[in-house]
Amino acid sequence: MKYIISLIANPNRANLESSQIRELCSKWTGHDIRYLREDVAAEFLVDSFPSDFDITCSNLDDLSIDLVIQPNGVRKKKLLVADMDSTIIEQECLDELAEISGNGNRVKEITTRAMNGELPFEDALRERVTLLKGKSANLLDQTWHNRITFTPGARELVGTMRANGAYCTLVSGGFTHFTERVSAALGFHETHANSLMIQDNVMTGKVGCPIMGTTTKLNVLTSLVKGLGLQFADCLAVGDGANDLDMLLASGMGIAFRAHSIVAKQSKIRINHGDLTALLYLQGYMFKDLVK
Repeated sequence: MKYIISLIANPNRANLESSQIRELCSKWTGHDIRYLREDVAAEFLVDSFPSDFDITCSNLDDLSIDLVIQPNGVRKKKLLVADMDSTIIEQECLDELAEISGNGNRVKEITTRAMNGELPFEDALRERVTLLKGKSANLLDQTWHNRITFTPGARELVGTMRANGAYCTLVSGGFTHFTERVSAALGFHETHANSLMIQDNVMTGKVGCPIMGTTTKLNVLTSLVKGLGLQFADCLAVGDGANDLDMLLASGMGIAFRAHSIVAKQSKIRINHGDLTALLYLQGYMFKDLVK
């Protein structure tokens, strides 16, 4: 079996040197080097899995360069299923909402434990939402306008995959108030998220059911694959937390993006340094192909 080796740097650093690529390609008796973006992304083929791949991966990680190996084949995916918080956007919406409501530290602590798999996601969400009881729903708009930013490369990821015929879905353990706005801004075909209960413009401290946790996210992925007449191999899933792990493992290309340790350890593909355009380079797109 042949494999594709990808080297990806963060575009803001652009520290991937052609000499690094050539040396590694030669060391592993590789061939067919492709430069996808100068100083940022390149790939080459190898005829067998390198015995020192993990060591090399760790060494490049110290240089802030991501190293990925995949079986050579059809890489451009027909379905994108993306987590939102700390993936498509740079923040955890609930953490930001809690901070301006006065419960930031407690909520962030619970979020971290849940994303590390130390707490059941559903229980952790209910506990965090309870801390918002009695707060004005106006805080949702304040959070959106003042605290939420898109992860670099998010617009290109959705735009390029859509332009090439892929179906793009946002699957979030966050709230519809934010997913609907993210979807409208970036062009996702559909979204799935939790409903934050509001009465008389006040948050009730409750969340609607079913909660978009680990099993529910996997169920959404499964439904999309079947509904679109695809295979799991046709899907690219990306996320960072423990509640994303099942859908990452089920997908043909499951990517742990700047992920918590429990997710990174179990995922075959990890992007720690590149931005979301890395997901396009992993599919073989070149910089000139990217669409905003």
